[in-house]
Amino acid sequence: MKQYDAIVIGTGQAGPSMASQLAASGQKVAIVEGYRFGGSCVNYGCRPTKVLIASAHAAHLARRGADFGVMIEGMSIDWARVSQRVTGIIDNTSSGIEGWLRGLEGVDVYHAYAHFEGVADGQYRVRAGDDVFQAPQVFLNTGTRARIPNIPGVESVNALDSEKLLRLDVLPEHLLIYGGSYIALEMGQAFRRLGSRVTIIETAECIIHREDDDVQQVVHGMLTDEGVVIHTHSQITRVEATAAGGIRLHVRDDDGSEHTVEGSHWLNAVGRIPNTDKLHLEAVGVQVDARGNVVVNDFLQTTAPGIYALGDINGKGAFTHTSYHDFEIVRDNLLRGRQRKVSERTMAYSLFTDPPLGRVGMSEKDARASGRKVLMATKPMSSIGRAIEQAETTGFIKLLVDAETERFLGATALGYHGDDVVQVISYYMATGATYRPMLEALPIHPTIAECMPTILSELAPLV
Repeated sequence: MKQYDAIVIGTGQAGPSMASQLAASGQKVAIVEGYRFGGSCVNYGCRPTKVLIASAHAAHLARRGADFGVMIEGMSIDWARVSQRVTGIIDNTSSGIEGWLRGLEGVDVYHAYAHFEGVADGQYRVRAGDDVFQAPQVFLNTGTRARIPNIPGVESVNALDSEKLLRLDVLPEHLLIYGGSYIALEMGQAFRRLGSRVTIIETAECIIHREDDDVQQVVHGMLTDEGVVIHTHSQITRVEATAAGGIRLHVRDDDGSEHTVEGSHWLNAVGRIPNTDKLHLEAVGVQVDARGNVVVNDFLQTTAPGIYALGDINGKGAFTHTSYHDFEIVRDNLLRGRQRKVSERTMAYSLFTDPPLGRVGMSEKDARASGRKVLMATKPMSSIGRAIEQAETTGFIKLLVDAETERFLGATALGYHGDDVVQVISYYMATGATYRPMLEALPIHPTIAECMPTILSELAPLV
């Protein structure tokens, strides 16, 4: 049986970097991937969806040409070229990661699905296809997959997930989407801009229901203004194929009324589940919670000594950046003599609709529920010069500050460059500084972020 110092299972955002750093420290490492190298971000998440969104944005700007005095005649969508650009970037990036890993000294690459076979004398035995090997340390980075809802008839139709959606040969004539969160809204807007009819069905009373009410209302409004049809408080009770080869959804609304919606394609976007069920974790004493997430402590250690869980499978964040941050925490703790903790990071994320939503730290809902004395200030994008110049006045910026410590509690930026604006606040929050240096800082004009001192000067108690 082949002996390693460490085994890395999965090649998402944490796995390859973990293998590289372990090998650089002199360890012999096995890295195992059962599917496509690069994980969800590379193959059907962040990167390809943003490539698609870029094409949709170009189409949207072309249609708005007259707003800027640019007259565009005869614009059309070439889906084949859009799709080729998306899949080309997926394939090039995935193969590039695989090639890089295979070229690393001290790293052996296995392209097969892996699972644990047991543990003896502190060595964890792993099988990958026909190969069996062992190591005292294992790093899990197996990610998640789309959750298929338990709906009568779902097995009888060609239901799409985010991966299949990006590999379609034809542009959907009418895309039905079940779910009202990140994937649903980003892809719904993108396909609408590319020419599809889009209908979103959400079981909650509103889309992105965890966000503040004002965020929900603006995002809902901007999507419906573009022609996306949204049903909230609605449940799909049955699904069936139509005679024409499409899909018919039977929908029950909150008031008990029922109706049907027909489309050419159906995207399930009702969440994701961790890829832990086939790892045979019970064979080595790794516990999972009720959702299937691997249970970890503040250092990302599992309940089995020497086994770590990084990325989406640990339930500590379902984003590419949290996965990579997990790697940095484990790397620094194991190889650099530090003691970093997951609980020390402030969560930040973006919804990449157009315009995007950027969020860091507390929302207004969180602040009101915290019992703290909070200061808040809000400014609409329609009052910010750069947004006016770009004709991008949808949305607002909201800042939350602890009245006693004068430190930022959180920020929301929904609008033009909102994702980058929140990134600035996120970095600033990491310093632990009060808001006052930012209040007195020199801003660059004209930018969206130049309004920060102005917004901070308008802070007032949250009532």
